[in-house]
Amino acid sequence: RARARKLGILVVDAPSMAGPVEPDDFLKAAAQGKMEAVEKFLGDGGDPNTCDEVKTALHRAALENHAKIVEELLDKGADINFKDRLDCRAVHWACRGGSLSALKILQDRGADINVRDKLLSSPLHVATRTGHSDVVQHLLASGININAKDWEGDTALHDAVRLNRYKIVKLLILAGANMQIKNAVTTEQVKQWQFDTKETLEKLEQMREVGLVEMHWIH
Repeated sequence: RARARKLGILVVDAPSMAGPVEPDDFLKAAAQGKMEAVEKFLGDGGDPNTCDEVKTALHRAALENHAKIVEELLDKGADINFKDRLDCRAVHWACRGGSLSALKILQDRGADINVRDKLLSSPLHVATRTGHSDVVQHLLASGININAKDWEGDTALHDAVRLNRYKIVKLLILAGANMQIKNAVTTEQVKQWQFDTKETLEKLEQMREVGLVEMHWIH
């Protein structure tokens, strides 16, 4: 600062936050990664579990992978098991956003990765549907129930096949997903999905072995 003044450079201090942070602004700050506003709200006695009609600050920070804010909120008493209207918890939102760092923090703080929302979707279902293969891989390594079924009887493997998430299909199968589980869809469709998945993986493996295709996309 002194050197800057010697050189004739104008130094302007960043303005400190004046006045209280309103609850809506606190929720926005959590989603946008604005730590100063989050700290100001909490420091002034604001409720870390402040929620609008959709999500808490913890849900928002987890969704956007603002790991430091997730830690700050938990340190200040945010409820790690707070449920939104669909019974989604912070771990669901972290998986929806592909927020691996936030997910690991939540796990370290005791979050249950096998929790379900109102549709009986687990975090594994959510990560599979949104295509976050790194999160899926982490959940599998963490011992999540790979064959958990949602309210329609779908496992993560059903979702992965239906949505053409081929990398996730391979991860699930290699991790031991049960390919015989039936869901609410007709038996013939389930059998076709199982056959198509197995056939596709076998063909890709054969092509890889003879050097006809690079397999980077499934590693």
